[in-house]
Amino acid sequence: MRFPLTCAGRLGLPRRAVSQILLTQLALAAGVAVLATGLFLAPLGAQLDDQAMRRALAIAQSAAADPALAAGLLDSAPTPDGPVQASAERIRRATGAEYVVVVDLNGIRHSHPSADRIGQPVSTDPGEALAGREVMEIDEGTLGRSARGKVPLVAADGEIVGAVSVGIAYDSVRDRLIGAIPGLLAYAGGALAAGALAAYLLSRRIQRQTRDLAFSDISGLLAEREAMLHSIREGVIALDQNGRVRLVNDEAARLLGLSPHSADALAGRALDDVLGAGRTTDVLAGRVTGRDLLTVRGSRVLVANRMPTEDGGAVATLRDRTELEHLARELDSTRGLIEALRAQDHEHANRLHTLLGLLELGLHDEAAAFVTEVAGVHRSTAEEVTERVRDPLLAALLVGKGAVAAERGVSLRLADRTSLPDRLVDPGGLVTITGNLVDNALDAAVGSAAPWVEVELRAEGRTAVLHVRDSGPGIPAGRREEIFTEGWSTKQPSAHRERGLGLALVRRLAERQGGAVRAGGAADGGAEFSVVLPEALR
Repeated sequence: MRFPLTCAGRLGLPRRAVSQILLTQLALAAGVAVLATGLFLAPLGAQLDDQAMRRALAIAQSAAADPALAAGLLDSAPTPDGPVQASAERIRRATGAEYVVVVDLNGIRHSHPSADRIGQPVSTDPGEALAGREVMEIDEGTLGRSARGKVPLVAADGEIVGAVSVGIAYDSVRDRLIGAIPGLLAYAGGALAAGALAAYLLSRRIQRQTRDLAFSDISGLLAEREAMLHSIREGVIALDQNGRVRLVNDEAARLLGLSPHSADALAGRALDDVLGAGRTTDVLAGRVTGRDLLTVRGSRVLVANRMPTEDGGAVATLRDRTELEHLARELDSTRGLIEALRAQDHEHANRLHTLLGLLELGLHDEAAAFVTEVAGVHRSTAEEVTERVRDPLLAALLVGKGAVAAERGVSLRLADRTSLPDRLVDPGGLVTITGNLVDNALDAAVGSAAPWVEVELRAEGRTAVLHVRDSGPGIPAGRREEIFTEGWSTKQPSAHRERGLGLALVRRLAERQGGAVRAGGAADGGAEFSVVLPEALR
């Protein structure tokens, strides 16, 4: 499958997603390192300037605090060998300052590193210091640019007699700033290397997760995935590792009875909250395992399969088997009819052979009596069913089941209280319920000492009541609810359909009509199924 070239491909950039992500992360890491270095250097210069000015001011304050300096300024002339010059030079050498200059009230220097400048006026205005204020500044002087601190010089009587100005060469501040750059760049380089390593490891992880695809490939796959999920006629539900819904396609929403418009809103919700408790939820959540698991959701019979994913989640698929199940049940009904016809054919052949033998023996009166008896028994059986069960579909079902029961050696009879008028709202639903229960009862009764199945159908107002009893082994009290679970069966599956759906469908059909079905024990030790359908008659 080929995908069109992206803009990155036309510009010569790598097409693989992992390469593009790695380059982007490296560019971001480098940009952050450069920006952090610049943001650190910008305030560092101002900080070094401030430190230099405060140092110069501190030296000036220490010098001005010496009473001998003020006394020497008052008692001596500004000469290179005077006491003021000697004290100032001693302080300058001890502190490493560029200069220590002492001026009188007229701004005349009494000390200076260059002796020839003593006795000359200072190059910058000392007015603020002479006025009693301390000054910190970066300024140009006769010795070049420097960080300066100026303080007033006070005599013993508290009068200002001059000022002390201390300067620190600005070149030393610049040297400190430049000296800090290599270390700072080393830190920035280390951070950039760590960022590059982290970017590489992250890109390798992304490479494994994206299967080394390009962004255009991923976009194309996502578009195809959306088109496929919403167009296939098979339900798909994806779950994360915590059992929350990731996605539900349109067919899954339809099969599960969910609104297609709310499928996106289901993302992130727990499966139990979306579907409620039941076998369908247990199958999709993986609490029931196996392949092609059958479940009933509403009126639909579904086949579910679940496949775990690498991240701990799962993808479940659903297929609608409702129509196939209906066809299978129709096939069962057809096979039952064929069995009934075969049984009747077999019985009819036996009767013809008996009749032929009577005629060949010349027993004409006995032959006539035999024909009358056989016809009467058959007619009386059919008439009994149709008189008590007036609905034609149910009557035909019971007559046919009677022939099948006779072939299997089971007596199928109607209870004395049976009486059902032809006023059913949904005769097909009651036919399905009765057919399933009678089939199960015949299977259970076969093998008992005197097998029999009894059917009771009656109307109580607008409510239809059905009881099916058999002479089989019965159902243990602890399993009378379990038998209505989808997939539960004691029989081997047939070639064309799975077992374990009959009783589940009986309960769903009864509940859909507002009724209920219950399993219990018969008086003679067998099983009894009771179905109550309110509003079943017109």
